[in-house]
Amino acid sequence: MSVRTLSATLALSATLLGLGASTASAARPSSYELPGDPGGSKFEGIGFDARTQTHYVSETTGGEIHRGQLRSGAAAEWLRGDGTDGRWTARGVNVDSQGRVYVAGGPNGIDHPGAPDLWVYDRDGRLLAALRTGVPNAFLNDLVIGPDGAAYVTNSNAPQVFRVAEQHGQWSIKTWADATGTIETATGFNLGGIVVSPDRKALVVAQGNVGKLWRFDLRTGKATAVDTAGANLVDADGLVQQGTSLWVVRNFSRVLSTLRLAPDGRTARLLSATPTDPDRVLTTAKLAQGRLLVVDSKFDEATAVPPYQVITMNPPRR
Repeated sequence: MSVRTLSATLALSATLLGLGASTASAARPSSYELPGDPGGSKFEGIGFDARTQTHYVSETTGGEIHRGQLRSGAAAEWLRGDGTDGRWTARGVNVDSQGRVYVAGGPNGIDHPGAPDLWVYDRDGRLLAALRTGVPNAFLNDLVIGPDGAAYVTNSNAPQVFRVAEQHGQWSIKTWADATGTIETATGFNLGGIVVSPDRKALVVAQGNVGKLWRFDLRTGKATAVDTAGANLVDADGLVQQGTSLWVVRNFSRVLSTLRLAPDGRTARLLSATPTDPDRVLTTAKLAQGRLLVVDSKFDEATAVPPYQVITMNPPRR
């Protein structure tokens, strides 16, 4: 893509999403540059540590984790990939209240039998845990920190949610919920994005290949369909929740959908469906100081070429 085309499409996306000059300043860049490999890099997950104003981005091509500051326009490699700690690829990233960074491995354990499915690091990059689910064909996609402090992780190859917890220095991962018989596994990526409901009593999970949302009760683990009144949510990938606002990043559909989510997570109503940059496939996002930090995956490019970026958006609110 030419510089002129890139500038035009960025301007279009900024206009559609309400991104103005006021949000792009020396103190708050409008995009963040990611390092990449000479042969091309692709990206997916993002975590944000509000306490240190630090974002973490996962690279699927190699499993590197990149880290940057909110006030700096450039990120740097934080954790090496290509087999480091048994990690050849990485997907979802999240940060808990202690600054510990959780990394979901996607198909890492499928492509490399016996390799970990998930890792936990402290703020200094020290490995705290490298865990295997023990579940065949598990694709660990995205994760959220629950009200109990545990991490809940989706399986894109089965209707399952895993729970990752630490007790007395010992880490464990187990199948917390299995909705087989309730959620039909379809072709493609199934469970992906995950957030906590506004009342903090349930998890809301996206099933992107069929465009559905599911509610998992945190007390019982039972899954029920979220009533979305038929909203088109196909390609739902990353979910971001603040209060009763739910933003759905729909990757290859190139749409950011805004919904009003009931406090208990049982219903959601579509408020807007905003086109995003047609030359980007956006995957996951985190809210940081009122803006969405959104990963440009490069999934639409056979061989990815720079720039590799996290872009910013003003989330639509109604």
